[in-house]
Amino acid sequence: MRDETPPEDAERADGARAELRRRHLEHRRERLAEFLDEAELDAVWMARPNSFAWLTGGSNVVNRDADVGSAAAGYTRADGFRVVTDNIEAERLADEELPDAFDVEAVPWYESSLADAVASTTDGAGAADFDVPGFEHLNASRLRRPLSPTDVERYREFAGDVAAAVERVARELQPDDTEHEVAAGLRVTLASQGIESPVVLVGGGERARKYRHFTPTLAELGEYALVTVTAERGGLYASTTRTVAFGDAPEWLGERHEKAMRVEASALDATLRAAADDGEIGTAGDVFDRIREAYDAVGESGEWRNHHQGGAAGYAGREWIATPEGEERVETPLAYAYNPTVSGAKSEDTVLLADGESEVLTATGEWPTRTVDSRLDGGFSIERHEVLELDS
Repeated sequence: MRDETPPEDAERADGARAELRRRHLEHRRERLAEFLDEAELDAVWMARPNSFAWLTGGSNVVNRDADVGSAAAGYTRADGFRVVTDNIEAERLADEELPDAFDVEAVPWYESSLADAVASTTDGAGAADFDVPGFEHLNASRLRRPLSPTDVERYREFAGDVAAAVERVARELQPDDTEHEVAAGLRVTLASQGIESPVVLVGGGERARKYRHFTPTLAELGEYALVTVTAERGGLYASTTRTVAFGDAPEWLGERHEKAMRVEASALDATLRAAADDGEIGTAGDVFDRIREAYDAVGESGEWRNHHQGGAAGYAGREWIATPEGEERVETPLAYAYNPTVSGAKSEDTVLLADGESEVLTATGEWPTRTVDSRLDGGFSIERHEVLELDS
């Protein structure tokens, strides 16, 4: 099909993308230069796909089963932004994945491993997020947080696309659809938007109330369905769950779903308070304590033991998960994806917390919602996605 976009509109779009890339790289340059100064290092390298994407905005993935990608992106005091890869990938990466600011160095695929190539091309002391001889280990998650303004811009578009894809599939469900069929539909619909789907869970009524991780089977949906995805594009991750009920859905579903929504609202409220650093709540463990209290308040004490409660998101499905002893620092701006469950019900979305406010990123405005209050004093409330009732 011929592209009929007016030349002036295409030019404006290209200009906007170029400006976004410029601001993206300026933020990365500042954060990495500060890291090198604090760590007293000369270079930092990233080859794990999510961190490679965080730095470059591109992908180094060839084999999706591999923990380390086909190239390493780095920032050095001497040369600025660099990428090391083999001669198989160098031209493609330069043409299709990398900003012009990155110098690409290729090594023959048969002469050197990626780790050895990074080590040999680095002057001075370095750190890496994968095993490189003589280098310090890099916890890249700390560098990826909090989100930059360009991350937030990209997150809004991406997470909205995820929600639209999930809801498009969910609205068409029928009781006799199998979980596998629904999962396939979700993957194809997400892929059409350039979105990867590392986690796709579909649970029909019988399995959704029996298991917390309802990996798809050939079972039919039956009386209701839970649909959960964690999706990725450009290194960013978004998680969301939608619940669909048919005509014979159990009466308890709405009540349990409401309890899960209340716990989720309380978790987000506690996270905002922790980020405010007022001394009352400070760490992921402190947030978890409020989550446990929320379960008590809705009459589901101990339910938290049956599934993790989620936590911070961004350039990983979860940058950290809230646990009883969690010492991770709570910060904003950052995305959070909490996922409380109550035996057969679940509430989950990816929510941006920034400047004391919340914004549901995985939302379209096309799904029924209701305002849900936190159980903590203070008046926090948030729109949550309800159970969608369909004719069977």
